[in-house]
Amino acid sequence: MKNRRILVTSALPYANGSIHIGHLVEYLQTDIWARFQKMCGHECYYVCADDAHGTPIMLRAQQEGITPEELIAKTKQEHELDFADFHIEFDNYHSTHSEENRQFATSMFAELQKNGYISTRTVTDLFDPQEKVFLPDRFVRGTCPKCKSEDQYGDNCEVCGATYTPADLINPRSAISGAEPIQKENLHYFFQLSKMEKELKEWTQSEGLQPEISNKLQEWFTDGLQDWDISRDAPYFGFEIPDAPGKYFYVWLDAPIGYMASFKNLCDKRDDLNFDDFWKPDSEAELYHFVGKDIAYFHTLFWPATLMGSGWRKPTSVFCHGFLTVNGQKMSKSRGTFIKARTYLNHLQPEYLRYYFAAKLNDGVADIDLNLDDFQQRVNSDVVGKLVNIASRCAGFINKKFDGKVTDQVRVPNGEETFQAAADKSDAIKQCYEERKYSEAMRLIMAIADTANQVIDSNKPWERIKDESNRTEVHQVCSFGLNMFRILIGYLKPVMPTLAADAEKFLNTSISWQDLDYGQPLPEGHQINKFKPLITRIEQKAVDNMIEESKQDAAPQASDPVDAEIKIDDFAKLDLRVARIAKAEHVEGAEKLLQLTLDLGEPTGGVQRNVFAGIKSAYAPEELEGKLVVMVANLAPRKMRFGVSEGMVLAASGENEGLFVIHPDSGAKPGMRVK
Repeated sequence: MKNRRILVTSALPYANGSIHIGHLVEYLQTDIWARFQKMCGHECYYVCADDAHGTPIMLRAQQEGITPEELIAKTKQEHELDFADFHIEFDNYHSTHSEENRQFATSMFAELQKNGYISTRTVTDLFDPQEKVFLPDRFVRGTCPKCKSEDQYGDNCEVCGATYTPADLINPRSAISGAEPIQKENLHYFFQLSKMEKELKEWTQSEGLQPEISNKLQEWFTDGLQDWDISRDAPYFGFEIPDAPGKYFYVWLDAPIGYMASFKNLCDKRDDLNFDDFWKPDSEAELYHFVGKDIAYFHTLFWPATLMGSGWRKPTSVFCHGFLTVNGQKMSKSRGTFIKARTYLNHLQPEYLRYYFAAKLNDGVADIDLNLDDFQQRVNSDVVGKLVNIASRCAGFINKKFDGKVTDQVRVPNGEETFQAAADKSDAIKQCYEERKYSEAMRLIMAIADTANQVIDSNKPWERIKDESNRTEVHQVCSFGLNMFRILIGYLKPVMPTLAADAEKFLNTSISWQDLDYGQPLPEGHQINKFKPLITRIEQKAVDNMIEESKQDAAPQASDPVDAEIKIDDFAKLDLRVARIAKAEHVEGAEKLLQLTLDLGEPTGGVQRNVFAGIKSAYAPEELEGKLVVMVANLAPRKMRFGVSEGMVLAASGENEGLFVIHPDSGAKPGMRVK
């Protein structure tokens, strides 16, 4: 096979949170494939980056009281450490918030515009009348139209998972000012995908996509390709569109461009690497993207369209994978199965998970399950009991009885045939790796390990060594075992690189795929090093502790503040007053609201306030009239569908514990300040 030039990418992790084991399915799948290509001697580069733009980044930074730039820098450092500790070996790891990405996004947009793929038109968006800005989806909060949960984002509900538009929210409000948004016409930029429908249809029916993905994409063509909205309005963290003040590239336009930017960043660090060799339309290099099935259409429709329309090459293939379940169910924080990468690493070796995922992954898009009992049993049985056991049971005899030297004579019963059969599996295992059929590769490898152990068991070197006349045969069977171990470790090297590196030190040799193709045993008199334990068994306690830590990660800590800390000056802005509920009544058409007339008493000149409070589930109106409450008296009035609310009543709630209005002690009087 000729030497190939290959560029490999994984989807960019979002710079808004930690890496978890569900993410690792993709990065481990890609890393194994890239390591295999390099082991075969091909010129292969694996690049990635943090996806660092969008509204959620802004909101998270605001919550933490830092700038978006500080947030993405901190997150990138965390991500890179997690990946490194899982032995995921990027040739370059970058960020979409980079000068390379800005230049590519700007130049590619200009080419798309010049080639007639960009149009503008006016649409109706939500607008904050107080701050005078258009509101991104996540800057609108309100009541979910499906489950009626309050204080949900404008694009999806975090309680029931429903998706919708901000206009669907009940009682929407601006997350910036608290004002009720109004609808206002706004200019947007669109990518006219329909203009390249023919090219995209050919691409989606090519061999570059899995059949399941190709078939699913046909729905888009059946319905007709719609224009893609690629602009967002300030406030937005991203790149501003040239000559369009206040307009920004939608994150999904510049995020895939991060693949190009990361590779350009790598090329700029090296004198022997040329960017155009991999990205120009006439490039003979191969380009592969590994992504989850949930973002397949971005990578198989929008991204190829962006590349073709701006004069760059298409991907060779896009490989999609399924999701991860744990113990047959969606990952759960309450069950402790939503496991962060770092939490896993606090208790278990990374190579355990690398092997288990490899034993589950294939070339399809079906979900895979991490069954924790099976995980423990399979790793202990396959890796420790079958593979490493071969080395541990043979190395001691070679070191103690034969000066640490092996013989190339493996003429033990069934030994030569078994060794040759293992070597002959090189092409089949290589094809499995190439086609991402890792589970089949692991099955073939462990079948070889089973046969090797059977040969060693049948020759019983631990018994035969007792008779000096059997010395030659013992030397041969133990040398056979170490040669089989070398082949097996070579086949597993892309999956378990650290175990392989330790085994190579022990065997005093390196292993490439060329060595496996030749199938030659170690030469006569080859010196091995003293055997040290290469990997230990998974203990149940370690798994239990990992689950327990995951539960603790998810649980609110009593010592933690509920929200981000505020300063005394912030608190001083609140005017909290005692008020008497002069009147309470139902609100027609509102499921959760009661309308309260609050009397602030003489100190305020007998002022009364109208307040809508979401406490109907806990109180009947007649229960409240005449009672004292605490209210935020200087809250800006808020226009609601049922009228204007002129304050807020303080209440407490807990999970499954109901809702309780806060009442001051007896002796308090309306109008008093709460200090």
